[in-house]
Parts: sequence; structure tokens; C-alpha cells
Amino acid sequence: MNFSDAQPSEFGESGLDAWKARLQNLFERFTAKLVVIVIEIRLQGDIAYDYGWHDLTLTPKDGGQSIHRRDRYVDIWRRHKEGNWKLWMYMDNQDVADPFRSEQGFPALAQSQGSL
Repeated sequence: MNFSDAQPSEFGESGLDAWKARLQNLFERFTAKLVVIVIEIRLQGDIAYDYGWHDLTLTPKDGGQSIHRRDRYVDIWRRHKEGNWKLWMYMDNQDVADPFRSEQGFPALAQSQGSL
């Protein structure tokens, strides 16, 4: 299952095919630099989850301004009978500043993100 920000929800093989096509299109047009910031990985029997941030910079291959985006993510994994782990569900959305706190409370985030 794929619940990516600003994308339709996708399930099963058709969802996997749509996700692959979207990524192929992205990599044809951009050079990507991804930094994964994992906050926690938790195992509970045959289920595991991790969450954190994806800090992504996309540079157009045909020139132009780079795009920077920081997303929050959650992955849920399942262990199969053979013992291998497979991603079962992925969800992300764009990280945003807290509108009820001033930027003074988040100097590292404000500096790394510019204006959110």
C-alpha cells in the first residue's frame, strides 16, 4: 500500500506498478539525493515499523533550480514465512513548521528548510 503525499492511494500489484512508473519518470528527469533520517525502528513479532524524515534534493538533468523537500514517513514491514522482510505499507507527507510556535523555537529546522 502506498499513501504518498499528493498522490492517489495505491494498493497491491497495480499500486506497485504505478509507484515504479512514477519513480522511473522522476529518475529520467532528475538526479536525486536522498538522506533518510530514521527516528525509530520497532519490531513486534512479524511486523516492524520505522519512521522519520526523507530529506530529498532533486536536480533537473536539463538544468535549472534544484528542488528541496523534507517529508515525514512511516514504513510498515511484514516478515514472510521464509523469514525475509517486505515493505507492506508506505506513507509520507511534507514536513511543515508548527504554525503555533515561532521560528525561534526551531532554529535548526528553519535554517535547513528555509521558509516552510
